[in-house]
Amino acid sequence: MPSDQATVTNPFEASYIGPMRIVTLLLAFVCAARLDAQSTVAPASAGQQRVRGVVLISIDGLKPEYVLEANARGLKIPTLRAMVARGAYARGVVGVVPTVTYPSHTTLVTGTAPARHGIVANNTFDPLNRNQGGWYWYASDIRVPTLWDAMTDARRTVGNVHWPVTVGARITWNLPQYWRSGEADDRKLVAALSSPGLYDSLERELGIPYADGKDESLEGDERRARFAERMIETRRPALMLAYFTALDHEQHEHGPFSAEAATTLERLDVVIGSLARAAQRAYGDDGAVIAVVSDHGFMRTSRALNLIHALRNAGLVTTSEDAPDRPTAWRAMVWSAGGSAAVVVNDSSVALRDSLGRLLRSLSADTANGIERVVDRAGLARIGGFPSAAYLVNMREGFFVGSNIRGPLVREVSPGGTHGYLPDAPAMYASFFLVGPTIPPGRDLGVIDQRSIAPTLARLLGVRLPAAEVPALLP
Repeated sequence: MPSDQATVTNPFEASYIGPMRIVTLLLAFVCAARLDAQSTVAPASAGQQRVRGVVLISIDGLKPEYVLEANARGLKIPTLRAMVARGAYARGVVGVVPTVTYPSHTTLVTGTAPARHGIVANNTFDPLNRNQGGWYWYASDIRVPTLWDAMTDARRTVGNVHWPVTVGARITWNLPQYWRSGEADDRKLVAALSSPGLYDSLERELGIPYADGKDESLEGDERRARFAERMIETRRPALMLAYFTALDHEQHEHGPFSAEAATTLERLDVVIGSLARAAQRAYGDDGAVIAVVSDHGFMRTSRALNLIHALRNAGLVTTSEDAPDRPTAWRAMVWSAGGSAAVVVNDSSVALRDSLGRLLRSLSADTANGIERVVDRAGLARIGGFPSAAYLVNMREGFFVGSNIRGPLVREVSPGGTHGYLPDAPAMYASFFLVGPTIPPGRDLGVIDQRSIAPTLARLLGVRLPAAEVPALLP
């Protein structure tokens, strides 16, 4: 346990953790030799049979330092600090390519890299904006079994509040994340896409409206938490998913470790505590597992490289006089992920790919452009990201990939923060905290692979994810 972690017993009392033999943790960063794509039910151990409910809580953008260095940073987050003292925790979670929300959250429930599970970015590739900024909202785009598939196959119930990529998912009680306009009408969309009758029923039971689809405020998170608590207490799903966005929003606006981000996390700690207490009431002190995860870390930013500007100047992107800021045709196009960007070509011409590579390497050679490295197609195949791209451009800290076609190649922007950089940068490390009746207290897991989390939760639930690319963390 980190030296600055005070022992906090609420809501995780010492009796919450049952006895368990300490065993060697297996951490593997290689794919299994043969993978069966169908989820199956696993024989439960004596410890697993005690687990009646797993609550998986995602705090978007939660860097592990917020929790592991809480005292040094003056943060009052007793629930998360207690999870470190009473359960297992990672010092860092090495994420996937790109380190953005939708690919990462799909890895968290499949145990596979984006190139395999199919959710390769937040937004679909849409160079001419025909999809009008659409995201990978739909569970039908996931190409491997998820935790909710495994649970449904085992005839066990699943609840969800706002987890990404869950529209149309095989979830018993589903309030998926979805928006289009960012206006109040988005609530009607979410109601229509939720499990039949669930949305209206929960609003009646709680006497408050659900949060708008695009609401990333702290108040929106706190409102969704009320719905998640109610679902746990009244439906008692064997697996409950809940996702919260406000910390990510504040870090984009003000940067990581800003005062605004700290205040937000302190209030989200209260949310986590409320959900934990709801789980204890629903499943009993010795029957609930609480997992808190995040999708990625954060870096500070102050400059944008408008990579599409360089492609237009090279004749690879075409605009018109009527629409100078909008592409009308393209031979190569940027697919931005914030701190990095894929570059996709629209034909298989070796000459086009080679000339694009020369352009990107030339841009990289000028340190003023802020490019940390350029990854080619073979490199992308090795790291499991952007399988349709010819190249990936990864930025240095302080820079991100902008979207301005006109204007300077590099521009100064208001200080803030972003993610999406390659996951080997420690600043991109995500979080993992786990408390429950079979979890060894104070267990430092070290730095782990994000793909190991889903099979770990599957084992606790007594189901299998045979497609997972790395083993579970706990026996």
